[in-house]
Amino acid sequence: MDTQHGYFDQSAIVITTLKDSDKIYHMDKRSLLKLFDKELRIDFEVPGVGKESFPKLTRFTRPAPGMNFIGYSRLDREELDEVITEQIAHFSKFDQPFSWEVYEHDLPAELPERLAAHGFALDDDPDAVLVLDTAEAPPALIQMVVTDVRRLSRPEQLDDVTGVEEQVWGGDFGWLKKRLSPHMAIPGYLSVYAAYADDQPVCTGWIYFNPGSSFASIYGGATAEGYRKRGFYSAVAAVRVQEAIRRGYRFITVGASQMSRPILERLGFRLLTIERDYVYKGSQSKQAG
Repeated sequence: MDTQHGYFDQSAIVITTLKDSDKIYHMDKRSLLKLFDKELRIDFEVPGVGKESFPKLTRFTRPAPGMNFIGYSRLDREELDEVITEQIAHFSKFDQPFSWEVYEHDLPAELPERLAAHGFALDDDPDAVLVLDTAEAPPALIQMVVTDVRRLSRPEQLDDVTGVEEQVWGGDFGWLKKRLSPHMAIPGYLSVYAAYADDQPVCTGWIYFNPGSSFASIYGGATAEGYRKRGFYSAVAAVRVQEAIRRGYRFITVGASQMSRPILERLGFRLLTIERDYVYKGSQSKQAG
């Protein structure tokens, strides 16, 4: 790798070819979802974030003023209202917002309806959770990247990331720098990349390597207007996939927006599930009986 510009050499990548019957991706979808839930929702850990695990629920508490959240639940229908009420009472002790992550395969099916009855509201657009089996990565993701993509190694370089994110989405992304900075200091945990045109950042993305997991997780992937459809997004995706392959991760997941989903699907990612965040807004909604 060119350490100045972050160019990646395909010769550094070793990919094992397996027979179709041996490919983990070809396990049935239910088994893959079960693995996803176990490794990225139940056993999942975030440095600096408190975690409490229960037989049917996992909840996380971020340092203030971050968003606290319930990352996993699989409840019985008859206990829904009681458990929701308990979680509201718990998180209401903190002067912070909190949300409940709901995936389309979560049970019971009426969970979203019951959350709404207790004062939760759907926040933003749903995320399409896509997964790539790295053993099936297409040539576009494993060929040598010649675009100027650089791995960022110092917190002050994150200004390049927040600048692009603010151009694309609007608003203040100072919170993102605060969140990523301490994670950059953890060896092997986070890699942040930016693509440059004329030495200016135009596309960014990062990848988390979850310890003890089969999954690495990519985030970001924002490209400044005027630089889209020029290969920057695909180049930033490729360097992250290539690093995951070198490090032995079998799956890569991403919560894709409507803008990025078509690009990622052309690059070999496949839909696994849909995730929606329900944010607690208070008890304005009348609880159904």
